[in-house]
Amino acid sequence: MTTLSDPPKSDFRIGMLLSDTRYRSYTFQFIALMAIILSVSYLVSNLLANLDRLGQDLSYEFLGAPAGYDINQQPIPYNSQDTHLRATVVGAMNTLIVAFLACVTATIFGVIAGVLRLSNNWIISKLMSVYVEIFRNIPVLIWLIIIFTITANVFAPIAEFRIPRDGSDPARTLIFGVMAFTNQGVFVPRLTFDAGGMFVFWTFIASIIGIFVYKSYVKKHLFATGKELPFWLPALAILVIPTLVMYLVLGRPVGVQLPEMGRFRFEGGLQLRTSFIALWFALSIYTGAFIAENVRAGILAISKGQTEAAAALGIRPGRIMSLVVLPQALRVIIPPLISQYLNITKNSSLAIAVGYMDLTGTLGGITLNQTGRAIECVLLLMLFYLTISLLISLFMNWYNNSVKLKER
Repeated sequence: MTTLSDPPKSDFRIGMLLSDTRYRSYTFQFIALMAIILSVSYLVSNLLANLDRLGQDLSYEFLGAPAGYDINQQPIPYNSQDTHLRATVVGAMNTLIVAFLACVTATIFGVIAGVLRLSNNWIISKLMSVYVEIFRNIPVLIWLIIIFTITANVFAPIAEFRIPRDGSDPARTLIFGVMAFTNQGVFVPRLTFDAGGMFVFWTFIASIIGIFVYKSYVKKHLFATGKELPFWLPALAILVIPTLVMYLVLGRPVGVQLPEMGRFRFEGGLQLRTSFIALWFALSIYTGAFIAENVRAGILAISKGQTEAAAALGIRPGRIMSLVVLPQALRVIIPPLISQYLNITKNSSLAIAVGYMDLTGTLGGITLNQTGRAIECVLLLMLFYLTISLLISLFMNWYNNSVKLKER
């Protein structure tokens, strides 16, 4: 906006880049941008000069060489003769799996603790306060080591599940015949997919999305007409019927492989290693304590008049919380929640402390030590965590914009 004291743009002079308010901010931004470019250029040129003096260069050819090491937790098939690139992919998938699961469970813990901390029941409220204050004031690494030590020593050794040579019953048996808790991890059933099995899987995913769509429709219908449509039975039908129909039409291509005790160890099924469980649980309960405070702050930010008005209409307390308070509190909860999800993703790099082979343990650990390509490995690590963090921020900011107040 031009003020009365500003000269016309046709009389532009070089000195106006600093003296004229219309151009001054652009001048400072350009100077800052050039300073950043020059600094980065100097650092890169210095790096390349030092590498040249040492007879080295930046190269990622090592990713195609055999890795030569095993990975204990394998979401996809892998062996020691596979390339460093495949080992990196396995480590990245391990990171994403534990980060996603920790985000989900930390949110559940945080919402429950945040709501119960405002409970009128004195005991429940104080217990939640103790949980929040203890877990958020002790470093997550300590909780990780504590939980790993407990799980490794409390659960029974695999030897107790073996059938003795005399044919007598073993000291321990599988829980319900399908699950075993051992000091080396938890063995659970594994899904097996034949031809067409992935169609059943994607149908199940689509059914879950359909439930959220139906829930949104039910809420809009309630707000528009004041009449509440049934939710749980239709949601169950949306979840089960399409998947079941696809399963039967394709000839039952999905099966279940149960863990069975072999001569020395369990065969079949899926093994959730102790390191994975410890990392997942530690990240969940630690971050859940911070999310609980975010939830409590969001609820307290809502006027009591909202609750009183809803109660005056005869709405049950549980429905008041889910339909009136929490939807408005989300506008306060979501922004700090984004930071907590980012913290979970980055804190998952502590997995190396308990031997869980995430990306830091594969690419940033064994691969780096074997190849000596520290710069290349660190750059890839930085790129991975930066990309994941930006994607989380992008999705959560989109969701935050979708729940914010829409002004006329």
